[in-house]
Amino acid sequence: MRPEDPLSNARPAVLWLDRPDRPAAGPPLEGDHEADLVVVGGGFTGLWAALLASERQPDRRVIVIEAERIAEHASGRNGGFCSASLTHGVGNGVDRFADELAVLQQLGHANLDEIEAAISRYSIDCGFERTGNLEIATAPWLIEPLREAMELERVNGEVVTWLDRDGVRAEVNSPTYEAAMWRHGSEAMVDPARLAWGLASACRDRGIEIYEHSAMTGLTRSGSAMSVRVGGGSIRCAGVVLGTNAFRSPVKAIDRRIAPVYDHVLATEPLTGDQLESIGWSNRQGISDTSNLFHYSRLTEDCRILWGGYDAVYHFGNKIDASLEQRDSTHRLLAEQFFTTYPQLEGLQFSHRWGGVIDTCTRFAVSFGTAFDGRVSYAVGYTGLGVGATRFGAEVCLDLLDAPDSPLCRLDFVRRPPLPFPPEPFRWMGITITRKELERADRNHGRRGLWLRMLDRLGLGFDS
Repeated sequence: MRPEDPLSNARPAVLWLDRPDRPAAGPPLEGDHEADLVVVGGGFTGLWAALLASERQPDRRVIVIEAERIAEHASGRNGGFCSASLTHGVGNGVDRFADELAVLQQLGHANLDEIEAAISRYSIDCGFERTGNLEIATAPWLIEPLREAMELERVNGEVVTWLDRDGVRAEVNSPTYEAAMWRHGSEAMVDPARLAWGLASACRDRGIEIYEHSAMTGLTRSGSAMSVRVGGGSIRCAGVVLGTNAFRSPVKAIDRRIAPVYDHVLATEPLTGDQLESIGWSNRQGISDTSNLFHYSRLTEDCRILWGGYDAVYHFGNKIDASLEQRDSTHRLLAEQFFTTYPQLEGLQFSHRWGGVIDTCTRFAVSFGTAFDGRVSYAVGYTGLGVGATRFGAEVCLDLLDAPDSPLCRLDFVRRPPLPFPPEPFRWMGITITRKELERADRNHGRRGLWLRMLDRLGLGFDS
């Protein structure tokens, strides 16, 4: 590759995980154990479930098992956007959960407050910054829909500010930015891996056992209890929380309702003072644009720009494999689009390139369920908005086990599952056609073709 190639020095590694102070992996589970609660998955859902379970009942014995390492997948690979929204935005909430949206908005904001409080209570150093975010129109035809979205946000209790072209470029200087909605206070930026490691440390401090490199190989009834089998042993327990994200589950209902979609990301070298001055961004908001195939970006603590999104990729048969995390064509497309957005940074090199799977679902928001006569609960389908919503998901999972008639469990948002994806090959065909039609709609000033209009009528969707 030419020396000036911006990807020539990019490490095929996740920025957040590629650090010398990454905690060493914990021991694997060996032998037979008993517990009150087993949590499967060492990502955000699992770690929050374990921590909250211990806070609710300090004498409860809780065991967490993780197939690889803490935060190895979605929880350690995302952009670090910690949103108050539980419904993937107010617009999606109005479309799908209108009768409960006021309650869900309150719950979402309280959930973000509780995340901030827990970070303080457990002294978790994860760069938490409650910056809000900019939702940006990158073409004139996107301005009016964004204005309408802003009014919807305001009516539903969000604190928002409209920025015209001069206003948004005063915040973040890009020739592609035409207007923006600044949503204040309802989104924070975090280092997601350090948040997960901090939660794991808090769990251990409370006596919760965490076993890494301990993949679940079986989940069965054992009389009135459950038996969780692991390669080196087993755990007999009263209840199980599954936080398996996009990975195959022993509960077939989970596999039907989610699809693993690969999202790809770049991170730049730290910006110099002059480079940072050329772009502005002094308020350090998270950024996403409003195209169907959208980009997201943010500043890290050491003033790198993280840049991802756009080319969400589904592989036939729900395939998940480490070989799919590096996709040269997508990373090069992202690099080209980055310099179109920020041409004044031409010459800047990327330091990291990576990918990871998102558990997308047809309603774009987390869904819940139980199995084995209520002894197992799960939360899946966060569709890229799990950094914040996972804490709420963990609360619901615990209520489904401990108090299935609680106010949370009575919500239609919790009780109603999303429409499932069809089986293969129709799953792959449907997702592939939908992605191409979304790209075509972006080229045609948002005009949705027959396929997308049909999905709209059926209440189906695809997003990353």
